[in-house]
Amino acid sequence: MEKIRLEIIGMSYSQSQSGAYALILGERDGKRRLPIIIGGFEAQAIAIELEKIKTPRPLTHDLFKSLSEAFTISLTEVVINKFSEGVFYAKLVCSDGKDEKEIDSRTSDAIALALRFNCPVYTYESIMTAAGILMEEENEIAKPEEQPDEPVIDKKENYSDLSLEELNEILRNAVINEEYEKASRIRDEINKRK
Repeated sequence: MEKIRLEIIGMSYSQSQSGAYALILGERDGKRRLPIIIGGFEAQAIAIELEKIKTPRPLTHDLFKSLSEAFTISLTEVVINKFSEGVFYAKLVCSDGKDEKEIDSRTSDAIALALRFNCPVYTYESIMTAAGILMEEENEIAKPEEQPDEPVIDKKENYSDLSLEELNEILRNAVINEEYEKASRIRDEINKRK
């Protein structure tokens, strides 16, 4: 079965599912997108690596990478290999240079690890057909009922009233205090202004 290479297009907070995020993967040489609903902690792990935010202590996925490297195991690819009843399944393809093993994984964890190991992410045509959505025009998704909600600013804090200097200071403190969801929202506000 031929594999389709995927790339991360973006991630947004879902207003329809409390505490959930939509991770959008897109086929490398096409217009189809694969929206995957993930939890807040998993979204954090992905966002932290996407933004290259340095944490004071290693997070779980960073620890997994360090442990793998200590035993000369590399993650060669991630394959989203199943879609059933609205749930995506993935496998990690690992190698020690001699043997290759496939390990079952939650898709969100697999993506977080793929980012850290800088390895490709794939899926199959059957999954793109079953769960993919076609982009008709730039930034427009063909099935609006499945479109993820736009990122929202923390309702407790109005970041739009703050200066860039103030935002950068709050971002620095959020990372130091390991408040990564808050850091992501602040980062989004800073990026909006650039």
